[in-house]
Amino acid sequence: MNYVSLSYPDLGIAALLVFLVGFATLQRGLGLFRPLMIGATRTAIQLTLVGLVLKSLFSTTNPLWVALMALVMLTAAAREVLTRQNRRFRGGWSFSISAVSMFISAFSVVILALVMIVGPEPWYAPQFSITLLGMMLGNTMNAIGLCMDRLTSGVWQQRREIEGRLLLGRTWRESIQSLRRESIQAGMTPVLNGLATAGIVSLPGMMTGQIMAGADPLEAVKYQILVMFLLAVCTGFGTLLAVMFASRRLFDDRQRLCIDRLQAKRS
Repeated sequence: MNYVSLSYPDLGIAALLVFLVGFATLQRGLGLFRPLMIGATRTAIQLTLVGLVLKSLFSTTNPLWVALMALVMLTAAAREVLTRQNRRFRGGWSFSISAVSMFISAFSVVILALVMIVGPEPWYAPQFSITLLGMMLGNTMNAIGLCMDRLTSGVWQQRREIEGRLLLGRTWRESIQSLRRESIQAGMTPVLNGLATAGIVSLPGMMTGQIMAGADPLEAVKYQILVMFLLAVCTGFGTLLAVMFASRRLFDDRQRLCIDRLQAKRS
């Protein structure tokens, strides 16, 4: 196995390149230097911390610790979806809708894959369950964030047209059907692009990492195909559920548009 270990100076070179990109945007007044530096710093700190946690977690097979880690990941993902919405629901509804949608889609797919496909012993072994769940949650989070933002922003912008359709006798589903369709398409677009270009335009990250770590390329390909298929299922169900829950929340029992349930993003 031709495994090459990376040193901290090696990572420092990569960090310097990120800084140079940020400096180039700063010189042109693009306003991207600060978010790029914050994002890179957060990436380094968060991945280092999660690496330490996973190193300890992999040494045990206690299902309670695995469940706790999964709950933390779900909470963080739902919180991130909340911050990406320009128009969010008042109260905790945006957080709840995204959390429930991700829980139903990602957790059920991961458990099904672990029990019926991968088959580690035990099935909740953190080396498989946490890593697989992380990939599913990350992509489902992005998809739900996109579709919910498209839906709520679209309803806010088209509220007069929607109310007009309701006055003409349309049901609440009919009055926002086009927005629901556009929102689902927006959430699914990244994974659809990934499925169409995998192996031709891009080599997916999981497969690349396995190959660089010395794994057999064909074995890495099989795992990557599995992951891509599972991602499609998770994002598909996740966006469908999120749009269904969110669109229903926008109307009351008398099928009136409750635009006051939305609020602008806090600056």
